[in-house]
Amino acid sequence: MTKHTIVPLRDDGDPIQDVLREGARRLLAQAIEAEGDELINRQAERRTPEGRTGVVHNGYSPGRQLQTGIGPIDVRVTKVRAKAGEPVTFLS
Repeated sequence: MTKHTIVPLRDDGDPIQDVLREGARRLLAQAIEAEGDELINRQAERRTPEGRTGVVHNGYSPGRQLQTGIGPIDVRVTKVRAKAGEPVTFLS
């Protein structure tokens, strides 16, 4: 017996799904920003020779699509750059 409960997602412009996707996109964006801020705060002691912050935000990576239960969501990941010392890699 091959009974399953998978129901195909309708993608016909349902307004409720649009609201849910936008809410999920915003939530993911806030979470990624918070992770980037946390990384920068952990590196706060790193300074350039001039005394400036050694690890900073450096824009965003190109958007990518995440597949969720309510359909694909486009997200941007913040880039972090080390201006002093060893490079820093931000992975969310």
